[in-house]
Amino acid sequence: MPSPSQDPRPTIHVPGTTSHTITPRAGHGREGTLRYLKAGSGAPLVLLHTVRTQAEHFRLLIPLIADRYTVYALDLPGMGYSEIVPGASYDEHAMRTGVERLLTELDLHDVTLVGESMGAVLALTTAADLPERVRRVVAVNTYDFPGGIARSGLLARVVISGVLTPGVGPVIAGVEPKPALRTILQGGLGDKSALREDYVDELLQVGRRPGYPTVARGVYQALPSLIAARSRYPEVKTPIHLVYGEKDWSRPSDREANKQLLPAADFTQVPKAGHFIALERPDVLADLLNAVA
Repeated sequence: MPSPSQDPRPTIHVPGTTSHTITPRAGHGREGTLRYLKAGSGAPLVLLHTVRTQAEHFRLLIPLIADRYTVYALDLPGMGYSEIVPGASYDEHAMRTGVERLLTELDLHDVTLVGESMGAVLALTTAADLPERVRRVVAVNTYDFPGGIARSGLLARVVISGVLTPGVGPVIAGVEPKPALRTILQGGLGDKSALREDYVDELLQVGRRPGYPTVARGVYQALPSLIAARSRYPEVKTPIHLVYGEKDWSRPSDREANKQLLPAADFTQVPKAGHFIALERPDVLADLLNAVA
């Protein structure tokens, strides 16, 4: 694989952030270098992004909360500008291990974990593993139900089905026309204009990194492990706030099932918003987080 100096650099700069890395631990052969953005001051808050995105997913949210928190926005293993390691797993456990490396190697305590989509599941399971480090979990549109991104629309169903098909799947995963990516992501928004062109361009650049099609396919293949991870939600002893967009891909029955599983959790539904609330209603998340900083 190319050396880090040969990898592309982000085309988007989030104001007030600096970029950092965490090196692999000795004896962990399938671990790679993790990249994260850091901003602000105050109690630590960790942001965990969605399927097929990266730390810049929170570009609009970070400036709104950096006065109250020290913010860490992680590129999950293999995604964004974190290292792509041949043969690595992208199931829930492997992704969670990456999150836990951030918390333990930076020795973070009293952490607010904020995740969207896949990141919401990881925030909950990480809190179950590390209760001594986590203060609170804000889980936005948990990606823990069958179908997931395939509910974005017909194009998403066709593409995801193709990516998962044996034989041709790796080829399809490596072909990502801009109009197709834009359409699939817009299917997760109530306000389609919230998807900025420069963000789509940034995601496409990451998608061209050597080995990234393997990562993308691995993530989609591992989605059932996110559903299975729901069984761990009741282990979380810290306060939980479940946030859903009114037009999220989850169905009312999916949301109600999590409310029943986590009866003590706070619950907010954001009117007219879709799956990517960090893109279209970062103000709602900022108000929720700043109110308890």
